[in-house]
Amino acid sequence: MHPPELKQLTATQKIRRMPFPSEVVLPLRQHAGKPARLLASRGDHVERGDLLAAADGFMSVPIHASASGRIAELGWWPHPDGSMAEAVRITVDRFSAQLPRPRMVPHWEGLSKEQVVNAVQQAGIVGLGGAAFPAHVKLLPPKDAKIELLLLNGAECEPYLTTDHRLMAEQPERVIYGARIMMHALGVTRCVIGIERNKPDAIEAIRGALPSDADITVQPLTVKYPQGAEKMLIKALTGREVPSGKLPLNVGVIVQNVGTVATIGEVFETGLPLVERVVTITGPGVRKPSNLLMPIGTRLRDALDACGGLTADVSEIIFGGPMMGGAVSDLDTPIIKGITGVVALTPDVARTEPTLPCIRCGRCLDSCPVFLNPSQLGLLAQAGRYEEMEALHLADCMLCGSCSYVCPSNIPLSQMFALGKAGLRKQKVKAAAEAAAAVLKVGAA
Repeated sequence: MHPPELKQLTATQKIRRMPFPSEVVLPLRQHAGKPARLLASRGDHVERGDLLAAADGFMSVPIHASASGRIAELGWWPHPDGSMAEAVRITVDRFSAQLPRPRMVPHWEGLSKEQVVNAVQQAGIVGLGGAAFPAHVKLLPPKDAKIELLLLNGAECEPYLTTDHRLMAEQPERVIYGARIMMHALGVTRCVIGIERNKPDAIEAIRGALPSDADITVQPLTVKYPQGAEKMLIKALTGREVPSGKLPLNVGVIVQNVGTVATIGEVFETGLPLVERVVTITGPGVRKPSNLLMPIGTRLRDALDACGGLTADVSEIIFGGPMMGGAVSDLDTPIIKGITGVVALTPDVARTEPTLPCIRCGRCLDSCPVFLNPSQLGLLAQAGRYEEMEALHLADCMLCGSCSYVCPSNIPLSQMFALGKAGLRKQKVKAAAEAAAAVLKVGAA
């Protein structure tokens, strides 16, 4: 796929720090896996970087205060996924210097693999490319997995977004530092950084920071979508194809986003956990498109105000990019760890045509990067026949939006597949609960 790149609004905008807002809202559910377990209480005074909620199991990460202030509320708050989530609302100290407490910074070369993994988890690091998968899980693959190669994802193929681009161009040393730590933890000796050719300054900056004592290389990539998906990136960089139902580790590869790797480097450089991230605020509906370094939990309205606000004709705001992102319904929704960008669209850009019946043109089949049948899956999704969708390899769908983009009938196929996946999970949870209840009933009898 070759959708318009639309990156010119922010591709040359250097990262700038956003002024601290008057409050931040930190949902306990900011990552794939189990939400964090709340430790803080209403009325507590916290400093930037203090622990608010602990990791609740291996597939979980803690949540830290992103600003110094007082906890004003513990309650339910709008979440970027459209639901309500338990969250901590902090009233930020107006005159605070926002300096974190002094922290011990361990030297990574003297740590064991397990100690590195624990440090990454305790820092609350998740994948910053959008999936928000706990970063430490990728650092601890199964013992029978033979990992040979670390791939760093600098493709950033989603239209409008330039977060990774600016990070690589401005902080290449931190990216390389984080790559060294990941290589040490994984026990691999080779790392390849894939960057699309529409980011020549990032390619040059990373190449200028490459070390002479480690096998870390840069591979420029042809610009296409969705090359940033990890299975697509593996195919482009190594020629290896991840089989259906398998993971990158099954072909000896671990993939990590460059922003995540840079954050790992920052943790071992400063000791500060993940409390801020770079977010691209862009689109024709934003007065001053920017790449902002902002506290995690910044409300959307505050982030937009830091960019001059919205134009009068804005019609839709999306978290993420236009291909894979989701529309926002509440400006008080916080920007969490996995949010890469905010795109404000105007009526001349937003697609508002009505949905029409499928004409079986086959365009969605041609566009699907994993060779599924989106047309058939869409019909099954409409009928709620999720088990049949699973048989047609729904799990392989990466929700890239390519099928929705090319559909002449304007059918929201990607969104229907997301609902299908959620429906399938609910069915499986219900079936498991019913089976457990039946076992208990038999035991009681």
